[in-house]
Amino acid sequence: MAAYVLAKAPLDPGKPALELLGPAGADIWSYARLEHAIHATAGGLQSLGLPQGARILLRIGNDVDFPILFLAAILSGFVPVPTSSQLTTPEVDFLIDDLAPDLVVFGDGITQPTSLPCPALGPDEIAAFRDHEPGKIAMGAPDRGAYIIYTSGTSGKPRGVVHAHRAIWARRMMWAGWYGLRQDDRLLHAGAFNWTYTLGTGLMDPWAIGATALIPAPDTGRAELVEMLRKHRASIFAAAPGVYRQILKTGIDLTLPHLRHALSAGEKLPHAQKETWQRATNRPIFEALGMSEVSTFISTSPAHENTGQAAGYPQQGRRIAVLDPETFEVVARDRAGVLAVSNRDCGLMLGYLNDQSETRARFHGEWFLTGDMVCMAEDDAITYLGRDDDMMNAGGYRVSPIEVETALNAHPDIVESAAAMVEVKPDTFVIAAFYHSDIDLAETTLADWCAERLAHYKCPRVFVAVQGLPKGANNKLRRGDLRTAYKGVR
Repeated sequence: MAAYVLAKAPLDPGKPALELLGPAGADIWSYARLEHAIHATAGGLQSLGLPQGARILLRIGNDVDFPILFLAAILSGFVPVPTSSQLTTPEVDFLIDDLAPDLVVFGDGITQPTSLPCPALGPDEIAAFRDHEPGKIAMGAPDRGAYIIYTSGTSGKPRGVVHAHRAIWARRMMWAGWYGLRQDDRLLHAGAFNWTYTLGTGLMDPWAIGATALIPAPDTGRAELVEMLRKHRASIFAAAPGVYRQILKTGIDLTLPHLRHALSAGEKLPHAQKETWQRATNRPIFEALGMSEVSTFISTSPAHENTGQAAGYPQQGRRIAVLDPETFEVVARDRAGVLAVSNRDCGLMLGYLNDQSETRARFHGEWFLTGDMVCMAEDDAITYLGRDDDMMNAGGYRVSPIEVETALNAHPDIVESAAAMVEVKPDTFVIAAFYHSDIDLAETTLADWCAERLAHYKCPRVFVAVQGLPKGANNKLRRGDLRTAYKGVR
């Protein structure tokens, strides 16, 4: 995987591979500088005498050391485990206990665990690796483990997702199927290094094609982010839906002459928000649907645009199906079902760490069941309806929370919202709308608003004002937390 990502480096060694953008300007890393740092760091890691397949927990902030160590570990035949710098001590303790790492690497100011059962490296040792002799590339079978990503589990505890080296080849399907990526692109990603969306879309994919990755400082304001897009001539902008919403709220001029288009992933992009951005910039947003277990595999692209509500189309080379969640038979077109991915897809995970039973439970024959409820149109367009455990039932009708949230989010005084089934009395469930607004809103006002936009059975019966909505590390709504919290106060 790492050798593949760096294959373009010798072809144009002086070209900027990475530009770290801050108020004082850009710290520019050429392909030659980046390649040297990764190979030297690999040498430093190999000098520690770790066994092949050793697990290295990365506890580093939004620093260039993050992608360097990530690729250096993979290059060496080790298995890096990127984590968020915002984890608390109990969360880090859980990961160490579950992962049993062979090495932990810490950056400055990062939360420490209660105890360390293995060796650890700090910032000084990391910096010294850059002067080390280059390491040897540990080539091997494409199906062996390459890296582990922790994601939220159905039990509420993080779960390790093990990916193979071959996963990088699946990312190539995104170049045409989502990004419209070219070698002359300058792709600015607004996420942190440790986020897999940033590691993949923001760094590894631009480097694999020989483009330039632009990463702003983590404390960059939304108005400053727009200025960076202009000043640094970004041709592609990638962010989560919340970033687009925050930028639009600033009211700043969004004339971006160098931008070809934008990318969105992490959660469903509200259609109205997408249209507002496109009117303000005269540039389209191409959306992708994915998950930690298989990355982004459903998308729109410059070659396959979509003007409707669909999330996108299966990327060329993918093998997917829409299955009945009870019979596991393929459903008819335009019928709701669970999205499934073939076990032959090179981007699909190897399995869940330390949980073979859960891995088996997510498969039915050839198919990995994503848990996403969708329908597929005759032209292969995939419309996302929500998670299978988030789907609501109103009088026998299945209702997607996305549909209710789209109506609520169109209200000018609602910042964000989430819909979920809640238990108002034993065995009695209704649709509830949880919303964040900067002003007090009467329930009758919101009920009338929804009644104008939704069929009666889809309308919320309960409206709950909240200060913020619970979200996971990848910014996806945790509607289950809202159901639990509501039940707890009633």
